[in-house]
Amino acid sequence: MLLGRGFSALWSTNALSNLADGIAFVSMPLLAASMTDDPRLVAGLATLYALVRLLVALPVGVWVDRIDRRTLIVTANLLRGGALLGLALTIQLGVSSLGVLYAAMAVVGTLESTADSAAVAIVPSLVDRDRLDTANGRIAAAQLVADEFAGPPLGGFLFALAAAAPVFAMGGLWAVAGVVALALPIRSSSRSAARAAAAIRPSIYTEAREGITWLARHRVVGSLALFGALASVGYMLPFSILVLFAQERLELDGAGYGLLLAFSALGGLLGSFLAPRLRPRLGYRWTIVASLALGALTLAGLALTTNPFVAGVLLALYILHAVVWSICAVSLRQRLIPDDLLGRVGGAARVLGLLGLAAGSALGGILGTVDLVVPVFAGAVVFAACCLVAGVTLRGDLTPEDEDHGRD
Repeated sequence: MLLGRGFSALWSTNALSNLADGIAFVSMPLLAASMTDDPRLVAGLATLYALVRLLVALPVGVWVDRIDRRTLIVTANLLRGGALLGLALTIQLGVSSLGVLYAAMAVVGTLESTADSAAVAIVPSLVDRDRLDTANGRIAAAQLVADEFAGPPLGGFLFALAAAAPVFAMGGLWAVAGVVALALPIRSSSRSAARAAAAIRPSIYTEAREGITWLARHRVVGSLALFGALASVGYMLPFSILVLFAQERLELDGAGYGLLLAFSALGGLLGSFLAPRLRPRLGYRWTIVASLALGALTLAGLALTTNPFVAGVLLALYILHAVVWSICAVSLRQRLIPDDLLGRVGGAARVLGLLGLAAGSALGGILGTVDLVVPVFAGAVVFAACCLVAGVTLRGDLTPEDEDHGRD
């Protein structure tokens, strides 16, 4: 079922951008490794990217609420396309360096946060509130196909042709995404218009604090951010050491590990179609609780198995839970947060999630030195805790149409 011309433009923009992300996932580490054999410097590229996204989350949220969101999506995609095309030229001409690569990825990380935050915030203006689950499900499906299936092998193939080839491809895809985003409607918030007319411009810190305060005071959205951060810890506990778990427990080589991840992504694709169908039947509360319970059960099963086929099924179900939970959480935030606060509240919640990912990654590595099963089982415990917290905090009416499902 069609969701409108505006949403189609956003979906196409996101799909092109996600394909570039998938290419980057494989080609950027390969490019770094071609410039240095120091593993710290190669891994540092991902660390820098994560730190940049964390540092800009709050100011980006302010920009998303200050500036027309279509303009942000167009500009961010065109600029990161230009940055990558510039990087590709330096590689092609033989004048690139690790420092240039780091600088380019810092720019891309900032612009990706801007484009992603603006895209989430613009969705409620493009589709009816009762279609948000379907819209977010379709965006998630496109992201999975581009990020997990199409992008990585294409990135590897292009890098085999020439080191600059995947970088040219990424720059081109992001530039085209920016052009496609021009079809989005221009919608400036009433708050931004009023302040612009009065020539009032509070500091970024002041406006960011408004989003943090709103998040802390709202029972449902604040709770989503809280156990969202906890779920991020639970996610990274096993995934930070999954490659070692696959090698030692499941006895898989590199190709087997790649197949394991590809198969698990199928579960996410299924989840993107199931979420819009489950939520009207169960309501947000029980859909979220059930998905988090599935996450706990699948990780517990993964900790116990040494069979790669069983592990593949469990990981597919695990990714299914993650996608269902994510779609429900994003849709709830889009329903409950005022339009002129969507960027700042989303930025504050994103900071908590990124901190959770960092904490889970570090803790997973530490626990993995004891036994590789320990972080996997610890992840199951964390998701069980998330399930209990969600069951308690999401009580009552969450949205008007959720009344029958949300009551005690």
